[in-house]
Amino acid sequence: MLEAMATQTDEFAFAMRGKRLQDFLKGRREFLSLSQEDVAEILGISARAYGNWERGRVKEWTDDKLYALAEALQMTDYQVVRLFRITVNRDPRPNPRTLAFQKRLQDPAAMAFLDDYTAMMNALSLPTYVVDHRCDVKIANRAYRDLFRSVGPYGKAIPGRSFLRFGLFHPEAPTFLANHGDWQLSLLAQLASSLERNGHDPELQSIRREVLRHDALRSTYLDELPGLILSSGADLAHHEGTHLKLRHPDHRIGLKSCRLVEETPRSLECLGLTRITLVLTYVSDSVMDQRQIQHHGKAGDCHAA
Repeated sequence: MLEAMATQTDEFAFAMRGKRLQDFLKGRREFLSLSQEDVAEILGISARAYGNWERGRVKEWTDDKLYALAEALQMTDYQVVRLFRITVNRDPRPNPRTLAFQKRLQDPAAMAFLDDYTAMMNALSLPTYVVDHRCDVKIANRAYRDLFRSVGPYGKAIPGRSFLRFGLFHPEAPTFLANHGDWQLSLLAQLASSLERNGHDPELQSIRREVLRHDALRSTYLDELPGLILSSGADLAHHEGTHLKLRHPDHRIGLKSCRLVEETPRSLECLGLTRITLVLTYVSDSVMDQRQIQHHGKAGDCHAA
């Protein structure tokens, strides 16, 4: 009799945990205006399989499954902890690669170097920022922060966290990044380059899945980008490519020509970091338009070939 009661208690606890998980995941999914089919596509599984995930009908929750689910539903750190506690009754274990990266950055010599490097960056008038292998912004100078100070929150797609996500997904990006389609093409080249070096990184994979869910971005990524890469290379397309247009929030500065330039010292490179500067200059619209024609003409020639 005691065994039967224990079994009933376990079944009740399992059912309650499944209901909590279902309410949590469904609420998050509906907040993002996603269907079960949408989430399944992001995860690369069938809609039926995701339906079982959402109802808690999973034999074994692994960290990989839970992290993939958290990324698909764009969860905050707090929500990730809650997801782990509901499903496996513990806090999430840190990603080993992330731990190794953090350990390098916490070395006293590295911390001292980064403090000095940050001071040097703040002395520059041009907006400049430092990213890790996931394209997350780790350091940004005052000029960069001032440039995007008025940008509103939008998940991970904010300039202080990821300029890549901001340029691709934030609804306010076109306000700053004039000729937004050209910016998106350049940033997609950066994504392709980063994926080439870190193809198994879950954050980069998550960004690519978001791109493929977006009709216009998917078309650019699959159709237009390959020709641009063939003509100039992914790194060149992003860092040394055509001039873009940036609209500065200070009306006295106004519309500027912008080139994204990478200039990374070896000490920064050894920490797995890259510095990118937004080089702002004045170029007349006629010159800018001619450069755009030449740039797209080269990509078109490559498509024709």
